[in-house]
Amino acid sequence: MIKVAIVVGSTRPGRKADTVAGWVHGIAKQRGDAEYDIVDIQDFNLPLLDEPIPPSQGKYTQPHTLAWAAKVAAYDAYVFVTPEYNHGPSGALKNALDFVYGEWNNKAAGFVGYGSAGGVRAVEQLRLIAAELQLATVRAQVQLSLFTDFEKFTTFKPDPSKEKGVNAMLDQLVSWGTALQTVRVKK
Repeated sequence: MIKVAIVVGSTRPGRKADTVAGWVHGIAKQRGDAEYDIVDIQDFNLPLLDEPIPPSQGKYTQPHTLAWAAKVAAYDAYVFVTPEYNHGPSGALKNALDFVYGEWNNKAAGFVGYGSAGGVRAVEQLRLIAAELQLATVRAQVQLSLFTDFEKFTTFKPDPSKEKGVNAMLDQLVSWGTALQTVRVKK
């Protein structure tokens, strides 16, 4: 059984990503096809990238980088819960992705975006970043609108139909995450 991290992709005060991630986790726990954990980037206190050697070399020196690398390495697939800020993902999520490299390689990624346009522009940018990190992204994604899935733009109350979208994304994610395990077999 694969391990899936549901990544809380915002550190902003008053963020909604933690609530959305909790909702995704609640749906995922009912499935029984993988182990699902919430991973909050805020817990790692990552500064702006401060490693002297590029992450692609895997020669991390900072304690926060080593802790983050170990956490990322522990999973086979990821669900990135991302807000859309100025047509893109949060700077904190981009920074967290940039901190390590090999730990992301040959794994699967799915997306849950939220914002005025459902977070689709943030997800599109994350797909480009994921490709460079050798993360295989699944087609299905969840789009949550601040207008219809958040009461008064603040209280998360997703339309019940969105649960079907989460399950469709997780179906693809578990399938790809399982298949990619064979690519990561040590030689």
